[in-house]
Amino acid sequence: MSGPGAPAPTGERGAAGGGSPSPGKIAVWTAVALVGAVGWAMLALSRGEEVSAAWMVAAALGSYAIGYRFYARFIAHRVLRVDKTRATPAERLDNGVDFHPTDRRVLFGHHFAAVAGAGPLVGPVLAAQMGYLPGTIWIIVGVIFAGAVQDMVTLFFSTRRDGRSLGQMARDEIGPFGGAAALVAVFAIMIILLAVLALVIVNALAHSPWGVFSIAMTIPIALFMGFYLRVLRPGRVTEVSVIGVFLLLLSIVAGGWVAESSLADTFTLTPGTLVVWMVIYGFVASVLPVWMLLAPRDYLSTFMKVGTIALLALGVVVALPTLEMPAVTDFASRGDGPVFAGSMFPFVFITVACGALSGFHALVSSGTTPKMIQKETQVRMVGYGAMLTESFVAVMAMITACIIDPGLFFAVNSPAGVVGDTVQSASEAVAGLGFSISPEALAAAAESVEEDSLLSRTGGAPTFALGMSEIFSAVIGGASLKAFWYHFAIMFEALFILTTVDAGTRVGRFMLQDTLGNVWKPLRDVSWKPGVWLTSAAVVGGWGYFLWVGVHDPLGGINQLFPLFGIANQLLAAVALAVCTTLLVKSGRLKWAWVTGVPLAWDVSVTLTASWQKIFSDDPRVGFFTQRRIYQEGIDNGEVLAPAKNMDDMHTIVTNSTVDGVLCALFALLIIVVIVDAGRVCWKAATAPETVKLHEAPYRRSALVAPAGLFATREEKAELAAARSAGGTEPESPAEVRS
Repeated sequence: MSGPGAPAPTGERGAAGGGSPSPGKIAVWTAVALVGAVGWAMLALSRGEEVSAAWMVAAALGSYAIGYRFYARFIAHRVLRVDKTRATPAERLDNGVDFHPTDRRVLFGHHFAAVAGAGPLVGPVLAAQMGYLPGTIWIIVGVIFAGAVQDMVTLFFSTRRDGRSLGQMARDEIGPFGGAAALVAVFAIMIILLAVLALVIVNALAHSPWGVFSIAMTIPIALFMGFYLRVLRPGRVTEVSVIGVFLLLLSIVAGGWVAESSLADTFTLTPGTLVVWMVIYGFVASVLPVWMLLAPRDYLSTFMKVGTIALLALGVVVALPTLEMPAVTDFASRGDGPVFAGSMFPFVFITVACGALSGFHALVSSGTTPKMIQKETQVRMVGYGAMLTESFVAVMAMITACIIDPGLFFAVNSPAGVVGDTVQSASEAVAGLGFSISPEALAAAAESVEEDSLLSRTGGAPTFALGMSEIFSAVIGGASLKAFWYHFAIMFEALFILTTVDAGTRVGRFMLQDTLGNVWKPLRDVSWKPGVWLTSAAVVGGWGYFLWVGVHDPLGGINQLFPLFGIANQLLAAVALAVCTTLLVKSGRLKWAWVTGVPLAWDVSVTLTASWQKIFSDDPRVGFFTQRRIYQEGIDNGEVLAPAKNMDDMHTIVTNSTVDGVLCALFALLIIVVIVDAGRVCWKAATAPETVKLHEAPYRRSALVAPAGLFATREEKAELAAARSAGGTEPESPAEVRS
């Protein structure tokens, strides 16, 4: 897949760790495989007895290690043939604004923080309605063979194309017809995804001075880190990491002090005020040089994210909580669950998106990250590795949902129309679902985390916080600190999600510039300031409008489009996998096209089935147009149906159902167009390879030396030493070393 006239990739054997493995390595990897296998056996085969959540941790970590060590390496070096001698766009086009060679550890932090939003925290919680097993299988198996593959392969192909966006790659490689469909679908879906993620943040931070202060402080800390690495102490990644983590922890502790001080009112913001500040921040983060704010803030947030999840996993191993939720519930087959309606197939695979397979990730993999990566060999660590890390977040979210009492789970996650507004009515409703919890237990659960009520706290975030407080309080502080850990978890979730919004806005700007650049070429220069400001304003204006209306109208704005979130995200994954499969075929890798082709076939079957059901199902809780018909009949009969409170609400619900149904059908149609057109291109490339035209950037030899993974191999250390010797410098942790 090298460009015309490029030399064959060199050094792949060393990079891939060629040679016969030693007996010690064989023993280690055999032990890892056994740990994973035993974990799976305990989860899948146990019936009627208690199962420790630690087995879920073992199954996940064992599977991830095997997947990363063997399958990801196979894809990187056999399928993609990554070339460490080839200069990346970060090196060739370095302008200090959007293109900038970034230390792999910082870039891993940016990429992980950018892709790990609300999905891995709340999706698995909601999917726990079906039991702990279906969602867990999809999270772990799905990420190894689909999600992480999509992220890595998209990152590789975008890197070979000067960091082009997913929509533009579709237009270039599939053609103007399918490409135009992809561009429209991708951008429209992205605006919806960003607005939904922003709404989750607003709901988490509204009236929370602790959370607002702590998250606001990450901005000046990130700016300091950016200038520290760029100006004060270039290359000192370890040094600035220690300083940044210390300041981050201090800001978190200080947030608790602020919440109890006279400053609390200053940092207690209404939802509307939060929307304004988020729009301003999203715009600024999009236009500033990437090294100044976005990359260091995401890197800093990664310490918080990964550190908290690692401590949570350690807490599971120490406390050994039991999985209280059944392996598979009756809702999996009946499809009438109170949390979300629909059968296990396809809706578990739609509900659990981030953590297994998420189309949003492909936007980051073809947005900011390919413009910052130093070496092609780093796509495995950054693309595949960051996605595995997010998947582990999803596993921990599944654990937090499944270790609490199932009765409490359904009381928290069922809508008010199901459980009512009193602990007595909730207890009776839960009993009707086949589980039990007393009114006293419901009241005690709320009191233990210093909440007035936990009933109908839907969305997944409060449940994650409950499970997290259960685990942490069992290890540190006991019941006396349970409320502290609960509110810490709420703040943690907001921090987790905000990094996706700022990076997503920048990615949206790249995408819009690529799209408009087809009409007016100056806009294709993603660092041209007038274009940067104009497109950044358009993107934040798009998601900001839907967010603003949504926080002021429970049935308007992004609340109107929220039901499309899961399906739209997975349809986006279908576009990414179709583009990747097309590029594998066009580049002469037809025999390896199954690597992305199989996940594509699965994703298409899931998403188009879900789209069909959402459009045509007779169940009003599933089908948009059936819901529309029922509420229209109510209007005609002069009746007000829940959740509407008056006739105006009835008309709004009819409008929302119509819009959602039409958009769902439109998105599905656009994706079908992309896939059919991609199939045409693949057939032509396979039968007439001489007609293929690839839009790769020309080969240029790299002058940078940088490790492929987190830790340098013996060969890489020798290369770094030689480059330092030739350059006469010896930095502590070089972001880049020129040979």
